[in-house]
Amino acid sequence: ELFVQYLATYSYKHGRGKEKNALTYTDLSHTAEECETFQFLADILPKKILASKYLKMLEKEKRDGEVREDDDEGEEEEDEDEAVGDSVAS
Repeated sequence: ELFVQYLATYSYKHGRGKEKNALTYTDLSHTAEECETFQFLADILPKKILASKYLKMLEKEKRDGEVREDDDEGEEEEDEDEAVGDSVAS
């Protein structure tokens, strides 16, 4: 109970709460991200993003993952070719 009170008070004082006379989720997430004391809450109180931005991020990660997998497969094929070439040369 005291911890929640401290988190709320700290977020209010260091956020935009004073301007609006209210504590917002943004204030809490900013506190969790910026204050070392509350870093462990960063996963629980992430910054809000629009769904469209999130979907774009997922799409980009998926494309990056596919490119990396293709690169890894190409390297494996090259390694196999070298191994076969070495054994034939011997």
